[in-house]
Amino acid sequence: MNSPRKTALVAGGFYLVTFISIPTLALYGAVHSADYVVGPGPDTGVLWGGLLEVIVALAGIGTAVALFPVVKRQNEGVALGFVAARVLEAAIIFVGVVSLLSVVTLRQDPAGADAASLVTTGKALVAIHDGTFLLGQGLIPGVNALLLGYLMYRSRLVPRIIPALGLIGAPLLLASVTATFFGVYAQVSVWSGLATIPIAAWELSLGLWLVLKGLKPSPITAGTTAAGTPPAYRDITV
Repeated sequence: MNSPRKTALVAGGFYLVTFISIPTLALYGAVHSADYVVGPGPDTGVLWGGLLEVIVALAGIGTAVALFPVVKRQNEGVALGFVAARVLEAAIIFVGVVSLLSVVTLRQDPAGADAASLVTTGKALVAIHDGTFLLGQGLIPGVNALLLGYLMYRSRLVPRIIPALGLIGAPLLLASVTATFFGVYAQVSVWSGLATIPIAAWELSLGLWLVLKGLKPSPITAGTTAAGTPPAYRDITV
């Protein structure tokens, strides 16, 4: 198996792994209750949701690291920006997960705090997670789609219809995040859900294509071998 095929399998696999985050909204449903931090019941849903988000964050970094050696030959600056955006996305997600784990800790060990203080602190921590969710899994994926979509579209490593989905969906997602940020509609709403569909289609189709078909022959993969380093190409116009 040659190096481009390995790269495609790894990157595509990581992209598909990121879809395990779909159940998190349902798993986090209870934590948005006003009295969650002082109420009864298990914390299993929140803990599972946090674990899924951590996996998604790491898989996101994996997609960028796996693709970087190839796409940097199209445009190294944009490719490096994609890696940086993925790392930033993961960092934001980690902050959100820590905030929810803090809610669980307060719930299990209130340390003598009164109920009113616990509720206030719990709401603040949940609000932090909601903010990181908006940025880390709303804003940054739009930026990622612009960066990687450009690289894939120019290089023709996959059929152009696939990165076109990302390039079309990115402005829609960024506009939706902006509207949510300014209170035009709720973070979880029909409009925000519709805005995520093109980006979801872009990431899913990219992951499936990379796993099933691999990278298409391109000048930036010419001469790549499993044992050696391919020649460098930069900012190639295809």
